[in-house]
Amino acid sequence: MSATDTDTHAPRATKGAVTTPMSRMTALARAELILLGRNKGTIVAALFVPLVLPFSVWSASKEMDLAEAGLTTGTLVLPAAIGFSLLFAVYSALVGVFVVRREELVLKRLRTGELRDAEILGGSALPSVLTGLVQSLLLAAGCFVLLDLSAPSAPHLAVLGLLLGLVMCAALAAVTASFTRTGESAQVTPMPFMFASMLGSGMFVPLEVLPDLASSLCELLPLTPVITLVRGGWTGDLSAYETLGAVATAVAWTVVAVFAVQRRFRWEPRH
Repeated sequence: MSATDTDTHAPRATKGAVTTPMSRMTALARAELILLGRNKGTIVAALFVPLVLPFSVWSASKEMDLAEAGLTTGTLVLPAAIGFSLLFAVYSALVGVFVVRREELVLKRLRTGELRDAEILGGSALPSVLTGLVQSLLLAAGCFVLLDLSAPSAPHLAVLGLLLGLVMCAALAAVTASFTRTGESAQVTPMPFMFASMLGSGMFVPLEVLPDLASSLCELLPLTPVITLVRGGWTGDLSAYETLGAVATAVAWTVVAVFAVQRRFRWEPRH
C-alpha cells in the first residue's frame, strides 16, 4: 500500500493534552533510539565502520599525487570520513529501520494516531540523523588533530554540505525502503548506492584526477555535491558557479527523493 493509497487517518483526539509536531516527533525519536540501541548489528555498522574506513582512504592517499589535484591528505580523508558516516550511520541504518518497522506493522499503527506521515518518517529518522551529525563532528575533530588539518577556509560550505547530506540520505533511505521487501534484504538493497558513492563521489579517488568525461558523470551522483561542498569548505577553492551547481544538484536529488517517498512509500508489509 503506497502513500497515495491510504491518505486518511483516524480522527484525532479532541481531549487531553495538546501536542505539537515537534513533541510528537521527539517522543517517537526517543522510542526509536531505545529500539536502535538493542540492535547490535546496526550499532556496529553505524558507529564503528565509519571510524575504520577513513584509514583505508589514508592508506590509498599515499599512492596518489594529491598536490597536483590541489589537495592534501586531510582534505581527502575528512570529506570521505563524513561521507562514510552519511552512508552507514544514516542511509544504510535508516533503510533497515523503515523496513523492519513496516514489516512489524509499527508504521501502520502509528498512522492511526495523531502523527502525520512526515512526522512518522522524521521522528523515526531523527536518531540516525543525529548520530550521523555527531559522528561527522567527531571525525572532523579527529582529522584536525591527527592529520594536522588547518581550519576551514569557508566553514559555511562545509556546514551546508553536511546538512544537505543528512537530509538527502534520510530521504533516499525511505525511497530504498519502499522497494525493500524484508529486513534481511535491507542489508543488500543499499549496496548499489553505497558502492557507487564510495567509488564515484570523490571519497576514495578525487574527481580532479579522473578523466573529464568520468568526472562530469560522477558529479551527478547524489553524494558528490556533499563531498564537494565539505572539501570546498576546507580548501576554499570553490567558485560561486561550482558552489551553486553542487547545491542545486543536492537539492534536486532531495526533491526527487521526497517526491518518490510521497508517491511510493509503503506503510504496510509487502506480500
